[in-house]
Amino acid sequence: MASLAVSFAMLNPNIKVSVIEANEYPDLARRYDVYGVPRTVINESTAIEGAVPPDVLLEKIIAAAGTSTP
Repeated sequence: MASLAVSFAMLNPNIKVSVIEANEYPDLARRYDVYGVPRTVINESTAIEGAVPPDVLLEKIIAAAGTSTP
């Protein structure tokens, strides 16, 4: 998921990515309710548990951004 998110960010300058190791940053893990990995949080409002295909991640990013086109 991290490499997929980074790939999206490389293609679109409006997408920003931070990859965080939950064991190294327990405060952030608690903040984002990380109990399993991967957990992808988009705009602090949408979360995805586990790995998903690229089209699903893109749909979630678009929905979280409130726009209809990538």
